[in-house]
Amino acid sequence: MTRHTYHCPIRWSDMDLYGVVNNVSLLRYLEEARVDFIFRLAPTEGDAFFRGGSVVVEHRIRYVKRLVHRHEPVAVEMWVSELQSATVSIDYLVKDDETLYATASTTMAPFDFSRGRPRRISDAEHAFLENYLEPSGRSRPSMSGLPATMGSRLARAPRPRRGTLRFRR
Repeated sequence: MTRHTYHCPIRWSDMDLYGVVNNVSLLRYLEEARVDFIFRLAPTEGDAFFRGGSVVVEHRIRYVKRLVHRHEPVAVEMWVSELQSATVSIDYLVKDDETLYATASTTMAPFDFSRGRPRRISDAEHAFLENYLEPSGRSRPSMSGLPATMGSRLARAPRPRRGTLRFRR
Protein backbone atom coordinates (compact mmCIF):
# COMPACT_ATOMS: atom_id res chain seq x y z
CA MET A 1 0.00 0.00 0.00
CA THR A 2 0.98 3.61 -0.52
CA ARG A 3 1.81 6.22 2.09
CA HIS A 4 1.85 9.98 1.59
CA THR A 5 4.67 12.09 3.03
CA TYR A 6 4.34 15.83 3.54
CA HIS A 7 7.42 17.87 4.45
CA CYS A 8 6.19 20.51 6.87
CA PRO A 9 8.28 23.59 7.66
CA ILE A 10 8.81 24.30 11.34
CA ARG A 11 8.05 27.96 11.95
CA TRP A 12 9.60 29.98 14.77
CA SER A 13 6.08 30.87 15.92
CA ASP A 14 5.29 27.14 16.36
CA MET A 15 7.39 27.00 19.52
CA ASP A 16 6.03 27.53 22.99
CA LEU A 17 7.53 29.07 26.10
CA TYR A 18 9.59 25.91 26.72
CA GLY A 19 11.28 26.01 23.31
CA VAL A 20 9.49 23.03 21.79
CA VAL A 21 6.88 22.83 19.06
CA ASN A 22 3.54 23.48 20.74
CA ASN A 23 0.93 20.70 20.76
CA VAL A 24 -1.52 22.88 18.81
CA SER A 25 1.14 23.51 16.16
CA LEU A 26 1.71 19.77 15.83
CA LEU A 27 -2.02 19.33 15.25
CA ARG A 28 -1.76 21.94 12.48
CA TYR A 29 1.07 19.93 10.89
CA LEU A 30 -1.32 16.97 10.67
CA GLU A 31 -3.97 19.21 9.12
CA GLU A 32 -1.49 20.56 6.55
CA ALA A 33 -0.53 16.98 5.62
CA ARG A 34 -4.21 15.96 5.22
CA VAL A 35 -5.03 18.98 3.07
CA ASP A 36 -1.94 18.36 0.91
CA PHE A 37 -2.96 14.71 0.57
CA ILE A 38 -6.52 15.42 -0.51
CA PHE A 39 -6.15 18.56 -2.64
CA ARG A 40 -2.81 17.79 -4.29
CA LEU A 41 -3.14 14.07 -4.85
CA ALA A 42 -6.86 13.83 -5.50
CA PRO A 43 -7.87 16.96 -7.40
CA THR A 44 -10.71 15.17 -9.15
CA GLU A 45 -11.31 11.81 -7.50
CA GLY A 46 -10.90 12.31 -3.78
CA ASP A 47 -11.33 15.97 -3.00
CA ALA A 48 -15.10 15.74 -2.78
CA PHE A 49 -14.47 14.49 0.72
CA PHE A 50 -13.31 17.97 1.67
CA ARG A 51 -15.08 20.01 -0.99
CA GLY A 52 -18.43 18.45 -0.12
CA GLY A 53 -17.65 18.80 3.56
CA SER A 54 -16.15 16.70 6.29
CA VAL A 55 -15.71 16.92 10.03
CA VAL A 56 -13.06 15.68 12.41
CA VAL A 57 -14.56 13.14 14.80
CA GLU A 58 -11.44 12.44 16.85
CA HIS A 59 -7.72 13.29 17.11
CA ARG A 60 -5.21 11.27 19.09
CA ILE A 61 -1.56 12.23 19.45
CA ARG A 62 1.20 10.40 21.28
CA TYR A 63 4.26 12.58 21.83
CA VAL A 64 7.44 10.53 21.65
CA LYS A 65 10.27 13.08 21.58
CA ARG A 66 10.57 16.86 21.79
CA LEU A 67 10.52 18.65 18.42
CA VAL A 68 12.34 21.98 18.35
CA HIS A 69 12.73 24.70 15.73
CA ARG A 70 15.15 23.98 12.92
CA HIS A 71 15.53 24.98 9.28
CA GLU A 72 14.80 21.52 7.88
CA PRO A 73 11.15 20.51 7.58
CA VAL A 74 9.76 17.59 9.52
CA ALA A 75 8.21 14.68 7.61
CA VAL A 76 4.57 13.83 8.28
CA GLU A 77 3.98 10.34 6.88
CA MET A 78 0.34 9.35 6.63
CA TRP A 79 -1.90 6.54 5.44
CA VAL A 80 -5.48 5.37 5.78
CA SER A 81 -5.68 2.88 8.65
CA GLU A 82 -9.43 2.25 8.70
CA LEU A 83 -12.09 2.82 6.06
CA GLN A 84 -15.74 2.36 6.95
CA SER A 85 -18.96 3.38 5.25
CA ALA A 86 -19.19 6.71 7.09
CA THR A 87 -15.72 7.32 8.60
CA VAL A 88 -12.08 7.21 7.63
CA SER A 89 -9.15 7.00 10.05
CA ILE A 90 -5.76 8.37 9.05
CA ASP A 91 -2.59 7.45 10.94
CA TYR A 92 0.55 9.58 10.99
CA LEU A 93 4.21 9.41 11.91
CA VAL A 94 5.88 12.78 12.56
CA LYS A 95 9.56 12.08 12.04
CA ASP A 96 12.82 12.67 10.29
CA ASP A 97 15.40 10.15 9.12
CA GLU A 98 16.59 9.27 12.62
CA THR A 99 13.91 10.36 15.08
CA LEU A 100 10.22 9.70 15.66
CA TYR A 101 8.60 12.73 17.34
CA ALA A 102 4.95 11.68 17.47
CA THR A 103 2.38 9.18 16.29
CA ALA A 104 -1.14 10.32 15.67
CA SER A 105 -4.52 9.34 14.34
CA THR A 106 -7.46 11.35 13.01
CA THR A 107 -10.95 10.00 12.38
CA MET A 108 -13.03 12.00 9.92
CA ALA A 109 -16.52 11.76 8.55
CA PRO A 110 -18.00 13.23 5.38
CA PHE A 111 -20.65 15.78 6.23
CA ASP A 112 -23.41 17.35 4.15
CA PHE A 113 -23.47 20.93 5.41
CA SER A 114 -26.47 21.89 3.28
CA ARG A 115 -28.55 19.25 5.09
CA GLY A 116 -26.75 19.56 8.41
CA ARG A 117 -25.97 15.87 8.78
CA PRO A 118 -23.32 13.22 8.14
CA ARG A 119 -23.28 11.29 4.90
CA ARG A 120 -21.76 8.07 3.61
CA ILE A 121 -18.39 7.92 1.89
CA SER A 122 -19.04 7.82 -1.86
CA ASP A 123 -17.75 5.03 -4.12
CA ALA A 124 -15.23 7.44 -5.72
CA GLU A 125 -13.96 8.60 -2.32
CA HIS A 126 -13.73 5.01 -1.13
CA ALA A 127 -11.77 3.98 -4.23
CA PHE A 128 -9.28 6.85 -3.76
CA LEU A 129 -8.82 6.29 -0.01
CA GLU A 130 -8.50 2.53 -0.49
CA ASN A 131 -5.24 3.14 -2.42
CA TYR A 132 -3.72 4.34 0.87
CA LEU A 133 -5.34 1.74 3.11
CA GLU A 134 -2.87 -0.03 5.36
CA PRO A 135 -4.89 -1.59 8.16
CA SER A 136 -2.76 -1.94 11.26
CA GLY A 137 -2.84 -0.82 14.81
CA ARG A 138 0.93 -0.79 15.28
CA SER A 139 1.39 2.97 14.84
CA ARG A 140 -1.84 4.14 16.45
CA PRO A 141 -1.31 6.26 19.52
CA SER A 142 -1.86 4.31 22.68
CA MET A 143 -2.10 5.11 26.35
CA SER A 144 0.74 2.78 27.30
CA GLY A 145 3.59 4.73 28.77
CA LEU A 146 1.29 7.30 30.37
CA PRO A 147 1.25 7.63 34.16
CA ALA A 148 -1.12 4.97 35.54
CA THR A 149 -3.59 7.48 36.93
CA MET A 150 -3.77 9.44 33.69
CA GLY A 151 -4.15 6.33 31.55
CA SER A 152 -6.96 4.97 33.71
CA ARG A 153 -8.85 8.30 33.61
CA LEU A 154 -8.55 8.44 29.83
CA ALA A 155 -9.56 4.80 29.45
CA ARG A 156 -12.81 5.45 31.37
CA ALA A 157 -13.77 8.43 29.20
CA PRO A 158 -16.89 7.65 27.15
CA ARG A 159 -16.19 7.07 23.47
CA PRO A 160 -18.72 7.18 20.63
CA ARG A 161 -19.39 3.94 18.81
CA ARG A 162 -17.58 3.75 15.49
CA GLY A 163 -19.71 4.44 12.43
CA THR A 164 -22.42 6.29 14.33
CA LEU A 165 -22.48 10.06 14.35
CA ARG A 166 -25.21 12.08 15.95
CA PHE A 167 -25.27 15.86 15.74
CA ARG A 168 -27.68 18.02 17.65
CA ARG A 169 -29.11 21.14 16.13
